[in-house]
Amino acid sequence: MLNIEIDKKSGFCFGVVKAITKAEEELAKGETLYCLGDIVHNGQEVERLTKMGLITIDHEQFALLHDAKVLLRAHGEPPKTYDIAKENNLTLIDASCPVVLKLQNRIKKAYQNAPSPDTQIVIYGEKGHAEVNGLVGQTDEKAIVIESEADLDKLDFNKKIQLFSQTTKSLEGFNELVITLSKKVQNNDNFEFFDTICRQVANRIPNITTFASQNDIVIFVSGKKSSNGKVLYQHSKKINPNTYLVTEANEVTGLDLDLTKQIGICGATSTPRWLMEEVADKLKEMSLSLERI
Repeated sequence: MLNIEIDKKSGFCFGVVKAITKAEEELAKGETLYCLGDIVHNGQEVERLTKMGLITIDHEQFALLHDAKVLLRAHGEPPKTYDIAKENNLTLIDASCPVVLKLQNRIKKAYQNAPSPDTQIVIYGEKGHAEVNGLVGQTDEKAIVIESEADLDKLDFNKKIQLFSQTTKSLEGFNELVITLSKKVQNNDNFEFFDTICRQVANRIPNITTFASQNDIVIFVSGKKSSNGKVLYQHSKKINPNTYLVTEANEVTGLDLDLTKQIGICGATSTPRWLMEEVADKLKEMSLSLERI
């Protein structure tokens, strides 16, 4: 008999829920609604909302748009986006995550009130990520983005450093970076760090630790663009080597799985519950097919 458990603590974080709920409410009115970038880093959920009428556009298309309604997703946007909206008479449905907005404000204040002109505002995050672009925008594009210790050559350790983090980064990675920077700065007074990682995201790590250890096989469901998904998948793989990453239900058919084992299904903060349930249904279908043989 197939034993499957879907992780109750996996799935959308409150920021993503807010953005999708707003999109569904606006689409229900029957009006044209654009979304600046993928509403969530999950292709299947984007496709579902596209079928409902949501039109995804990039920043170049946004700059050419006039007299329209545009949803801003949870990742947040730089000030330039709001300036363009005002110039082009665009109505914004702002679904930016409150945690991200709070961080944007902190970074903006740190930049404006920097103790010295050569203070380096440093963001531990993924280059080009939508949230990081919004954070860098608060500093007139002057913040330095650090993805790993390999990027530390961008910094001048004789000058003041103020370190922040993208909200969805690994807490462990951030703490390791703090230790490394503390050893490298020439003067301890020149280094300040601020743990700005979302706890709803960070708390997924201990949950995944438990979940991965309790199951023989783990199917981790996540979009390939999800920063949070990469962190959680890698952590699950470390705890349980029999962890497999899939983006949709049909992908499990290509995995060499022992369906007599206990299988756990979990996902990122950008993974919809319905998609994890589809994966479970596909596994049940595969199990029934084997029983008939």
